[in-house]
Amino acid sequence: MLDMRRRQFISLIGGAVAAWPLVARAQQTTMPVIGLLDVVNSPGRLAAFHQGLGESGYVVGQNVAIEIRSAEGRYSRFPELADDLVRRQVSVIVAPSTTPAALAAKTATTTIPIVFGVGDDPVRLGLVANLARPGGNATGVNFFTAEVAAKRLGLLRELLLVPTRIAVLANPADPIRLDTIVRDVKAAAGAIGLEFQVVHASTNREIDAAFATLAATRPDALFVGPDPFFYSRRGQLALQAARHAIPASNSRLR
Repeated sequence: MLDMRRRQFISLIGGAVAAWPLVARAQQTTMPVIGLLDVVNSPGRLAAFHQGLGESGYVVGQNVAIEIRSAEGRYSRFPELADDLVRRQVSVIVAPSTTPAALAAKTATTTIPIVFGVGDDPVRLGLVANLARPGGNATGVNFFTAEVAAKRLGLLRELLLVPTRIAVLANPADPIRLDTIVRDVKAAAGAIGLEFQVVHASTNREIDAAFATLAATRPDALFVGPDPFFYSRRGQLALQAARHAIPASNSRLR
């Protein structure tokens, strides 16, 4: 399913490039430019992005170019980075993995096509009018990361047999996703009789500090909230979980 969503996402990008206004193409002799607005610079993710474009007939440097703008984990930078891509007059803005990037792009332009990937309801976020007919200049994929909270908690319960208290690691830099995660985990935990505490982290140092807190409070397990920053730090998270002997459940956006 995740591979299917990746193909769907790349297809949307290809469609947005193909739909680039004919007038704009006539006025500009250079190849179309994809503006990539992301949380962190990830060589692996960029390689997969290139591969997906290639499967759709787009080869970087031959018939398409990419302008990368990375917030380097600082979500507050998204508005200025989105504005920079608009000034660059890119053909399409791609915000593949987080709500703040998609919202910043949506605020920055009403004319440049936007392709987003978010884990929250794009209608509720105001990115599209409805799922069947998005309208406006934005379209994308909802990865439904919040909806799997109950299943992940259920798996933790099965693996640990008798857990009573879990910790939830969440990124306060994305308040929309933070609220969604806390709400959904609270509902799912309550349904199966689990208590939970929330610990916050938005930097490498804060991840280490969060595990120091967990080492003192000793929850039965750690639920890592779905967040691109945490995906990029999965090695650090796995190392800290092993060091402190805390069973952890992580997730991948795609």
